[in-house]
Amino acid sequence: MLATVLHGKGDIRCEEVAEPKIERPTDAIIKLSASCVCGSDLWPYRGLQPTSGPAHMGHEYCGVVVEVGDAVKTVKPGQFVVGSFCISDNTCPHCRFGFQSSCEQREFMSGAQAPYARIPLADGTLVATAELPSDDLIPSLLAASDVLGTGWYAADAAGVQEGSTAVVVGDGAVGLMGVLSAKQMGASRIIAMSRHKSRQDLALEFGATDIVSERGDEGVARIKELTNGVGAESVLECVGTQESMTQAMNCARPGGKIGFVGVPHGVQIDGQNLFFQQKSLLGGPAPVRRYLPYLIDLVLDRKIDPGKVFDLELPLSDVAEGYRAMDERRAIKALLRV
Repeated sequence: MLATVLHGKGDIRCEEVAEPKIERPTDAIIKLSASCVCGSDLWPYRGLQPTSGPAHMGHEYCGVVVEVGDAVKTVKPGQFVVGSFCISDNTCPHCRFGFQSSCEQREFMSGAQAPYARIPLADGTLVATAELPSDDLIPSLLAASDVLGTGWYAADAAGVQEGSTAVVVGDGAVGLMGVLSAKQMGASRIIAMSRHKSRQDLALEFGATDIVSERGDEGVARIKELTNGVGAESVLECVGTQESMTQAMNCARPGGKIGFVGVPHGVQIDGQNLFFQQKSLLGGPAPVRRYLPYLIDLVLDRKIDPGKVFDLELPLSDVAEGYRAMDERRAIKALLRV
């Protein structure tokens, strides 16, 4: 089958690879309904994250089960499923505490930019729908696998609640999902920090009440101006750079919470500054599996439409253009039809 393989910095190819097979009795094989490129895929693509040899790319997925191992009990062939980018058994102490992304058997999904994928720990990782969804819902269900669940975690970790003020740092797919999530959680004011018109427009559609285009100290000053000098109770950091983390921390009010989900690259935290500012941090890989049943229901009930974050659709054979378009910020997120 044809699948996406990263050979080095800027060298992404759609090439022939072996079809996945059941390797363990807890595995499932799914036929993907669609795949996509994630913003985190750009880190190794840009050479900012080391890779050892050719890497099979893709960790966001949904589709139909075609085969299961002997130990799989909760999903069966013919069912439509959505799974998390973090593989988990959903039974260990960390999973039961709601942090499936720190499962004692955790693996990170790979190889999903392809027609078929092997899902380890299928019982703990996959959530099946009652029936096959209509085709127009596939993009939104695919988003639930990572970016929607990650944006939701950012809002949850930041303590967004009814009537609160939330600031979203980052206007990529995860940041935009953070806006949508904050809206669903009842925030009365959602300030999206963005410099790009198309992303600003989508943020407003998802529920943003204000747009701040300034960055750094100027961006923080603008947030303080909008909040009468106080800062926000909840700040969602959805980028992963030193600048974005510093901006997020400085936008939060004393006692505020920062939910950080951007994969950190070169980020350092000033402990003394954090101590005296009295702000809390919670983040990391999103426990998407915790939220999946609820998010899937929201999508199937058509209460949210996160699939709008896909503004470029390509066949899998053109995956290299999807990476280029996202790298050059010509696209927010590329959907791949397999």
